[in-house]
Amino acid sequence: MIIKNTFISIFLLAVVSSVCCADEIRFAYQDRVADAASIVGLEEGIFSAAGLQVKRMRFSSGPATSEALYTGAADIGTMGDAAAVISCARNAGLVVLASYGGGERRHRMISRKGLELKVPSDLKGKTIAVKKGTSTYGGLLNWLARNNIGRNDINLVDMRPGDMIEALSAGSIDLLCASEPTPTLAEVRGGHSFGDLSGLGNNYPILLVARKKYVDGHEEQVVQFLSAMATAVDRVNRSPEEVSLLLSRVTGMAVDLSRRSLANHQFTMTLDDATLNSLNQTGAALADFGTIPSAPDIRGYIRADLLEKALDR
Repeated sequence: MIIKNTFISIFLLAVVSSVCCADEIRFAYQDRVADAASIVGLEEGIFSAAGLQVKRMRFSSGPATSEALYTGAADIGTMGDAAAVISCARNAGLVVLASYGGGERRHRMISRKGLELKVPSDLKGKTIAVKKGTSTYGGLLNWLARNNIGRNDINLVDMRPGDMIEALSAGSIDLLCASEPTPTLAEVRGGHSFGDLSGLGNNYPILLVARKKYVDGHEEQVVQFLSAMATAVDRVNRSPEEVSLLLSRVTGMAVDLSRRSLANHQFTMTLDDATLNSLNQTGAALADFGTIPSAPDIRGYIRADLLEKALDR
């Protein structure tokens, strides 16, 4: 899932974090536009205003937040659909609390300068960089299957989004497939948009996931957290311009790029049928590609009752 040194670091973090305050929620989120509501909740004091003590733990991918939860270093975390499905498939002791964002156009493919690509079959024989275990990875597998491109037709390279743009500029990969803002940043550097992963009946949900043991012992606190997150989601939807400025300040991304990336996302607190169907579709794609032995029954891993209580407040 992630490199050994990272796993060891997270394990040590779990040991150190064991002495934290009993009322503190250790929250593992990601430094990306898709986690705009998390960033707003933390930066604008929404969690604090709700009476919650939230310890921020920032990571750069869903697999990393998944490991933080699995090792006990974090209590609640954010991740895309693929990371959540993989965690459920390996019985990692996690439960899905809610989807709080998504958007079928947030995953895009960018080709290197000078490469002529017109139709999906043109990807055969090409090298594509994607971060395995992420929502983008699950979506790409589904997109490849829909376009009759087999695993042996392309060369998939596991790569951190932060390294993809340089690799694309250097010509060491033909395409990158990633979620925003990486595609937009790659276009600024001369890459060409080949397309996105939309039109597959998948909304690529961004999920709030928690350790089952933590939830079982802190249900009221989890409900309060979800209620505060709903407030943060509302803030993102009501004030996208102000949120774009905040994201620019936090991530270092130019405001116009932040605005463009944010527009490719949708934010809502839900566990509706569309979200569950998307998760099941991702599970089927991961199983077909051999990433997991079989697709898990997602309904057995959700706690919709807690979200219902939070939205009723």
